Amino acid sequence: MFGDFREFLMRGNVVDLAVAVIIGAAFGSIVTSMVNDVLMPPIGVLSGGLDFKDHFIVMNAAKAEEVARTIGHPLTSLAEARARGVPVIAYGSFINSLINFLIIAFCIYMLVKATTKLRTPADASATKECPLCLSKIPLKATKCSGCTSAVA
Repeated sequence: MFGDFREFLMRGNVVDLAVAVIIGAAFGSIVTSMVNDVLMPPIGVLSGGLDFKDHFIVMNAAKAEEVARTIGHPLTSLAEARARGVPVIAYGSFINSLINFLIIAFCIYMLVKATTKLRTPADASATKECPLCLSKIPLKATKCSGCTSAVA
């Protein structure tokens, strides 16, 4: 039983999947850092100092007022609201996560597009059509690989 399990784990696709998950997690943290530390600050400056990550809507105004009286000032950050137990809708964090997702999706799209381009033949015009069976054959071929007829 353990031998079968070890064989299953050592299959190429299981190991490839594990490597992909680890690389994906690392890539996700890089993109998150890029969004939070590189992209969002200029967007905040261009939008007049708007910082999305601290934008939230208080769900319980009475609780927020009670906390504000206790700490001596209104809640100004999402971290402070969460630390004080005030229920909030953190739409700024959602916007950051949405931007993260779009950047990751775009990067994956570009990666798939590049690998697809690498896998396709570089010169598709290097083939011709067999006049009898209409299969594609190399330009220099003298016989068709599909029907074995002589090709001029």
